[in-house]
Amino acid sequence: MIKKLFLLVILCSLQVAVAQELSCTVIVNSDQVNQTNKQIFKTLEKSLNDYVNQTKWTNRTFSVKERIECSMMITINKYENSAFSGTIQVQSNRPVFNSTYQSPVFNYQDKRFTFNYVEFAPLYFNPNVFESNLTSVITYYVYIILGIDADTFVKEGGTPYFKQAQNIVNLSQGSGYAGWQQTDGNRTRWELVDNLLSNTFKEYRLALYNYHRLGLDNLVDNASLAKQSIAGSMKLFDKLNNVRPNSFVLQAFFDAKSEEIANVFSDGPKVDIVKLKETLNEIAPLYSDTWSRIKY
Repeated sequence: MIKKLFLLVILCSLQVAVAQELSCTVIVNSDQVNQTNKQIFKTLEKSLNDYVNQTKWTNRTFSVKERIECSMMITINKYENSAFSGTIQVQSNRPVFNSTYQSPVFNYQDKRFTFNYVEFAPLYFNPNVFESNLTSVITYYVYIILGIDADTFVKEGGTPYFKQAQNIVNLSQGSGYAGWQQTDGNRTRWELVDNLLSNTFKEYRLALYNYHRLGLDNLVDNASLAKQSIAGSMKLFDKLNNVRPNSFVLQAFFDAKSEEIANVFSDGPKVDIVKLKETLNEIAPLYSDTWSRIKY
């Protein structure tokens, strides 16, 4: 009995030690491709799931319950020989203390996703040189997910991960693939990580911490104080919006958070709802219908 108990303890310890950082569902949707043989898309999907979930991305130790819940939906709209073209939708969640709720923290669709892939070819990322747009884009978003998640727990805790993502951008700029350069237009991978690391957007990262760590994590114990912290985060966003209106990071935040914000302020202890709604309509007017659900 003692030997069995000892073995169980060892196995549990190993499970905690080897647990990776992400619990990510990667889906490859090929419905738009007129292709009889769908096996290559299934193979790609499995390979990407293994790559994202079995790679050790940081030097931190995560328990199984600490793994970041996220997803990547790759929609292929064109496939010929080994060339793929489509979009990738990236989403990630963060657990809220003293609850079973998973709060959405990132939700973005990258429409510039082209890559080459040969079935059964191993997926490998070289941090020192550009070799594959497939693994470069996937790895970039892994570090974005890790960075944003870290920022919600520790002030500017995501900096090391954002720098990893920026390094991928720097390596990829000469690849010829779209989305890596500043000149590729708005809402590029270059712009996202540049915003995240720029001192100009420091209010955004502080607001992430205040919203989650001081706000959501305290809703159960002190709802009034928690709501004040969340409302205060909107004031930080307003300050940023006055300097950089309609910025990438603000749009991405409200794409993920609009429903949650409306739900938080729709019941329980009240804050200054009039001022809050004015601020929300100023910084995120696309969600005016959602803000209208917040009652005085």
